[in-house]
Amino acid sequence: MLFNSFEFMILLPFVVLVFFLLPPRHRWIFMLAASYVFYASYKVEYLILMMVTTVTIWYSGLRINSASTDRAKKAWLVFSLVFNFGILFVYKYADFASDSVQQFFTWLGASLNTPTLGFLLPVGISFYTFHSVTYTIDLYRGKMSLEPNLGRFALFVSFFPQLVAGPIERADHLLPQLNRLDKVRVGYNRFTEAFKWILWGLFKKIVIADRIAIAVNQVYSAPDNYHGLTVVIATYLFAVQIYCDFSGYSDMAIGVAKLFGVDLLDNFRRPYFSKSIPEFWRRWHMSLSTWFRDYLYIPLGGNRVQGFRYAFNMAAVFLVSGLWHGASWTFFIWGALHATYMLVGHYTTGFRERVVDRLGLERYPAAYRWFRTFVTFNLV
Repeated sequence: MLFNSFEFMILLPFVVLVFFLLPPRHRWIFMLAASYVFYASYKVEYLILMMVTTVTIWYSGLRINSASTDRAKKAWLVFSLVFNFGILFVYKYADFASDSVQQFFTWLGASLNTPTLGFLLPVGISFYTFHSVTYTIDLYRGKMSLEPNLGRFALFVSFFPQLVAGPIERADHLLPQLNRLDKVRVGYNRFTEAFKWILWGLFKKIVIADRIAIAVNQVYSAPDNYHGLTVVIATYLFAVQIYCDFSGYSDMAIGVAKLFGVDLLDNFRRPYFSKSIPEFWRRWHMSLSTWFRDYLYIPLGGNRVQGFRYAFNMAAVFLVSGLWHGASWTFFIWGALHATYMLVGHYTTGFRERVVDRLGLERYPAAYRWFRTFVTFNLV
């Protein structure tokens, strides 16, 4: 059930009305039921899978909280990560890995028939897996307290405004808000702000992204039928399409959550106006970028290390980020490309500063700023 579907436009007012008419202490139960109905509308089997993730992470949290030694805590953390990332791998990457191995042997001139599972990719599994595991990681780190109520934790995992396409929330940010749903009151200012977010997201998704997609799909489906300039124009349009599609959905998610008194993370801040690739990643899909920063890049050593280790950390983050976006080699190459941008930018900082100083570009700050924006956008 997409946010821009007719079914959702019917469901949302009903959910908001019942939410505020119910006794406050029962609101979280109703929101959990509404979230499960929303997700089950895609496929009931997917709901069972999400429940498995919910129970295993919640139970791991209980054991981490009660463990008397750091070794036991770490064992339960590892279990929760391996189990749930294992589910993600099986459903999203197993067939990709199998096909890649088979293609590799074919390239070598050998024959190898590798098995494929043929599972359909559950909607939003990448989002809710990354979103959920923050709970056990932050609990292990001592950055948040235990949630003893399985039902309330299930609402954190399944909260429908951000379930399918993010933003990727943190447990220490979202869980406390969901535990205060009984305190939420009808508010004109909040509702006004919420509908502004929803309408702006709908405009970006329906009026801009979906209209551009018609032209882009026509060119991309048969690029050999068009001259180079047409393909170039289609590629620039696709950049606009993918931004308006993705950020539009995030805007709608933020607006829908505000109706229930919940503030989600901002996910996009005009990323195509960035003046460098690092700035772009601070402004594009920010909830994912900060997730990789806090849960992968920094644990690997971040920028505290030098030389090969720094290059390895940066490459690892962007290669994993590429595969997170999609199980194909094109996404892997996309991640490698951005890793290359970041590393080249890092290792040429001094040289580029000397060139700017020698050419006196800083005497024309506005022109130099727009030049950097133009270069960054074209690299992206």
